[in-house]
Amino acid sequence: MQDLLPHQHVLIGPHALGGDLVLPPQTQGLVVFAHGSGSSRLSPRNQQVARALNDAGLATLLFDLLHPDEALHRRNVFDIDLLGQRVVETIDWLDRYPALAATPLGLFGASTGAAAALAAAAQRPRRVSAIVSRGGRPDLASPILAQVVAPTLLIVGGDDSDVLALNRTALAQLSRRCDLAVVPRARHLFEEPGALEVVIQLARRWFAHHLVARSSGTPPRLAPA
Repeated sequence: MQDLLPHQHVLIGPHALGGDLVLPPQTQGLVVFAHGSGSSRLSPRNQQVARALNDAGLATLLFDLLHPDEALHRRNVFDIDLLGQRVVETIDWLDRYPALAATPLGLFGASTGAAAALAAAAQRPRRVSAIVSRGGRPDLASPILAQVVAPTLLIVGGDDSDVLALNRTALAQLSRRCDLAVVPRARHLFEEPGALEVVIQLARRWFAHHLVARSSGTPPRLAPA
């Protein structure tokens, strides 16, 4: 059995999707990131959020929803069924490893990745314990929003008016403990000074509240069950 390193590049599921898995000491939960359209696991904003979650004792997995050749086709970038299935496959891949399967799971989605995260949560309701959306498009998952049972936090920039309206509509369709946080004077990418730091604080608080620590502190091992 091969030990899983604290920071390791992994290939996920049947499509061998590239991912970066970080396991801090005494991991209290695991957050899977779903990036937005035109982005990848190398998104600097998602990486910044992930580092802050690592500092808070949360493991993170950033992965590519599509291979580069798949991403060239715009229909794939907005195919929420496809993207959501990739998130599901990633969750199932994680659950092949006993230590990871026992770790409370959260999803962090940005832009179209938020819709993919919600779609996956609807398919794995017993596995996903919390969701955070950053500048997300939950409206793209509108048909299944009522099936999402995980507590969901929608974070939107106050100056991102169109997306804010879409999130308010989506909030009314979500069936469980959900909330909408508006970051004043921020636009879609949260590039304004201090805006992303507010996102990080909100996400850390949400995951800290909803992802209950169950880890024994023993580093997970890579060999599947």
